[in-house]
Amino acid sequence: MIKKRIILVFVAFMTLMLNGCVTVEPEKPVIVYGYAGYAEKVALPQGCKINIALIDFNTPGAIISQKNFDIATAPVPFKFTLPAELINNSIDYGVVAMITYQGKAIFQTYNKYHVINNGQFTTQVLMKRVKQR
Repeated sequence: MIKKRIILVFVAFMTLMLNGCVTVEPEKPVIVYGYAGYAEKVALPQGCKINIALIDFNTPGAIISQKNFDIATAPVPFKFTLPAELINNSIDYGVVAMITYQGKAIFQTYNKYHVINNGQFTTQVLMKRVKQR
């Protein structure tokens, strides 16, 4: 009988202790989305690929995340999902894009499309035709 009471008291104590626990919600991910396209009214040749990247503008070559896939038409929708704890307030994040055909760039971004730390989480990336040499 005493053993049952000790167990009952222990269970009641643990129940009270667990009720006092705080549930920590994980931070919501940072989502950047938009479209990458070009203004010229030309059809893309069959076999084009697009590379859309989220980069650090202040660190040459620093790619945070990127997507590569085959495309037939533009504009192309994109979405980057990043864990909130990976975002650094001192980084100048931006989106760049390039369309290639047979391994050569035919359209690419020339302007900076800033996101995240400027309060923008959507952007429309405009590419321009690459001048072939």
